Amino acid sequence: MPNIRLAHANILTAFHPQTVGTKVLDPHGLTSLILDAITTYDFDAQRIPGQGFLMLPDVAKEMVSAGVGPRSNNPDHYVTRFWRDRVGCYLRREYAAPVGGCAAIVYSRDAYASDPDVQADPAEMVKMTWPGCPTHVLVAVLAFAGPKPPLSTGRFVANLAGGNKESATWSADEIRAMAKDIIAYDDAWSVVAD
Repeated sequence: MPNIRLAHANILTAFHPQTVGTKVLDPHGLTSLILDAITTYDFDAQRIPGQGFLMLPDVAKEMVSAGVGPRSNNPDHYVTRFWRDRVGCYLRREYAAPVGGCAAIVYSRDAYASDPDVQADPAEMVKMTWPGCPTHVLVAVLAFAGPKPPLSTGRFVANLAGGNKESATWSADEIRAMAKDIIAYDDAWSVVAD
């Protein structure tokens, strides 16, 4: 195995004991699967070189809790949490759907360091230059259920506003299709929280 040094992005909360969205239940096991996936993934062949969406093997489903569950009309099924700079309403984790698949968003060091959101964060930029700096950065763990999850509404808009380089390559038809998918998904599914 090549010398992979994997860091966690500052926005990654899936490994925290209390979190919103996907939760990692077996940190060591999942990290091992991610490291294995990195060794065979072609980061250069992506739409934006260095930005990887790594599907993990089925065994990963036992190592995570899904980040979503079916939307409920019962207010008692929800909790409020402060997440991503705002208070929101989230489905209680006990109502999370069974995990249908698991993926990791991993960037190469160069791709991470050139991301506009990372460049705006001096602490993250320092992380990319310290001795023994990471070769790869784990940006997100996605334990999904139901239909393929689109970007969240907030992430979609942030990307369009310049928060991610790939969004600059999207056509108007792609943007409209993505927006339609985001609305349909949000009508049927809720993000979960501890």
